[in-house]
Amino acid sequence: MKNEFEEIDALIKEALTEEEAKFYDNLDEQNVFEMLGGLFQGKNKWIILLFNIVMVLVFGVLIYCVIQFFNTELTNELIKWSLAIVVCLLMVSMLKIFIWMQMDKNSIKREIKRIELQISTLSSKLTN
Repeated sequence: MKNEFEEIDALIKEALTEEEAKFYDNLDEQNVFEMLGGLFQGKNKWIILLFNIVMVLVFGVLIYCVIQFFNTELTNELIKWSLAIVVCLLMVSMLKIFIWMQMDKNSIKREIKRIELQISTLSSKLTN
């Protein structure tokens, strides 16, 4: 299966001009770290940066709440600190989910661009 994809990629690169081939290479699949770096590019990099700062702050509050939870002996205090821990965990989880969804969105956009490039290449061959 992998050989078929490599053959298709080779055929596409042969049909492209040098500039189009360079663009096609930029659309190649990325690893997780490259996808994370891609989040900090584009129009929405400020919101990703803001969410990461908030996530670090909430994680710090979570650590504080866990320490306070283990240092108290009153039942009411245990309930309050455990509720704060749950809220912090939910916030961190939701922020992580948002960031992973953005990574997935960027990956899907990259694949759509590859398909568009393949379609335009094929349509130019058909018109010739």
